[in-house]
Amino acid sequence: MEQQLEVMLREAHQAMLDADNEADLQNIRVQYLGKKGRLTAIMKDMGKLSAEQRPIVGAIANKVKDELSEVFETRMRALKQQHMAKRLEQERIDVTLPGRHQKIGTKHPVTLITEELVQIFSYLGFSVAEGPEIEEDFYNFEALNLPKDHPARDMQDTFYISDNEVLRTHTSPVQIRSMLKHQPPLRIIAPGTVYRRDSDITHSPMFHQIEGFMVDENITFGDLKGILTAFITECFGKNVGVRFRPSFFPFTEPSAEVDMQCVICGGNGCRVCKNSGWLEILGSGMIDPEVFASVNYSSEKYSGFAFGMGLERIAMLKYGVNDLRLFFENDVRFLRQFHA
Repeated sequence: MEQQLEVMLREAHQAMLDADNEADLQNIRVQYLGKKGRLTAIMKDMGKLSAEQRPIVGAIANKVKDELSEVFETRMRALKQQHMAKRLEQERIDVTLPGRHQKIGTKHPVTLITEELVQIFSYLGFSVAEGPEIEEDFYNFEALNLPKDHPARDMQDTFYISDNEVLRTHTSPVQIRSMLKHQPPLRIIAPGTVYRRDSDITHSPMFHQIEGFMVDENITFGDLKGILTAFITECFGKNVGVRFRPSFFPFTEPSAEVDMQCVICGGNGCRVCKNSGWLEILGSGMIDPEVFASVNYSSEKYSGFAFGMGLERIAMLKYGVNDLRLFFENDVRFLRQFHA
């Protein structure tokens, strides 16, 4: 038994010295000194010894246990120091390196153009109103002189939620809601998100519009042209070409489309303007008497005009963007070019 203890001491001592990580060293300690380890197994056989041999073997066993425990503690400290030194080497910080700068975001170009347009029309005396994006059929169509059987409803390419609810196809419902709440005079703009089934380089199924309207006594088409000319001059400068073309909208009469000279190609023709040199930027006209009837305004006493434009289209012209889809792709390389 004494020989067994000596052999075990040598084996355990060498095994602990050879351990190269803390987990392996702990396993070796359990293997030799644990409750079910080899030393415990040897000491259980001491009952077979004579009374004279037991104290001698017991003293040797205790010495073996103490020596192995000391070897274990010494090796464990050494391994922890090695581990710490390795971590310090790997994780050390070179304070001479330049710092990592915080990346600061900028406003989206559609947000920038929205804020600019709101500011321009605020200078012209307009206040801002908002409305829900999920809209009732009455506000989105019927009150705007678009009854259920009106063929112009097909022009809107509507997303229907139910028979009576739609994702609004324009911001014009805000006009109806505002007129139902307030009596003239009114001078309001309504920026917001709208939805239509359309997608190409100049259209998106989700996009942004800004609606504007003015209602008072003796409002004329001349007032409409004056307001829109002042807006375009302030936004794009005095040298940009502008034209009004007769058009049709169910909620205005007379109606006009407003075109701006394409700033992408300078009026020479490109794929954005479909080689015409012009881009339609907004629709406008005098508010139809049928719309006034829907909100209980007297068309004999009051008159007014309304206009609406796509904010992405204005942003394309303002910033020289040749594909509307870039606004929705979240490409940081594109977005970082814009700042207030």
